[in-house]
Amino acid sequence: MKKKYLHENKDQILPGFLKSKHFGFTNTESWRVLRIQSEFVEGFETLSKVGPCISIFGSARTKPDNEFYKAAEHTASLLVKRGLGVITGGGPGIMEAANKGALEAGGLSIGCSIELPQEQKPNDYQNISLEFHYFFVRKLMFIKYSIGYIIFPGGFGTLDELFEALTLSQTDKIKHFPLVLFGSPFWKEFSGWIDRTLLERFHTIDSCDKELYTIIDDPEEAVDYIMKKVRF
Repeated sequence: MKKKYLHENKDQILPGFLKSKHFGFTNTESWRVLRIQSEFVEGFETLSKVGPCISIFGSARTKPDNEFYKAAEHTASLLVKRGLGVITGGGPGIMEAANKGALEAGGLSIGCSIELPQEQKPNDYQNISLEFHYFFVRKLMFIKYSIGYIIFPGGFGTLDELFEALTLSQTDKIKHFPLVLFGSPFWKEFSGWIDRTLLERFHTIDSCDKELYTIIDDPEEAVDYIMKKVRF
């Protein structure tokens, strides 16, 4: 008798999908494998053709009049002028700002958006757009096709991207991968927690792990730091 796992995670069924005539098959585990594979193939086929890029992350809630929105837009513009493309999560807020800055500077502006139960439309400032159902496929595209991250203030999703990059750098799965945390009013508290809690109190990281990221407040300085650290 096949064992039933009570805590098995099912795919989130998006509104309207139940009406599909193919729903019986497309809700099976076999179909899930094919869907995952198709997302990998589409992502690899599209992004393997682009040149070196920097991924920019940050809150989807950041408004255009916010200082970080303006800084993200300016930072993306500067990256383009230095010969780099820009990848974001394709949504509003900081993602929109970065895509806008890159596109209006005449550069490559890529958005990797995600299907969510609550609709979130891709922003209008992309010349390459991809949509993913699975977060882990999308996250692989960011890390595989970027040569560094610039991370603005954000929520759980932003921190998720940051900690994955920190883990991969710490374990040497990726090397020479600069991580810029933009905005000291936001990131100093985070860095202080890492110092006090992880390093000094519980000793769960090494002191050298603090060198995996830097905190910067100026777009020009952020881009200069990236250019000094990347290898391409």
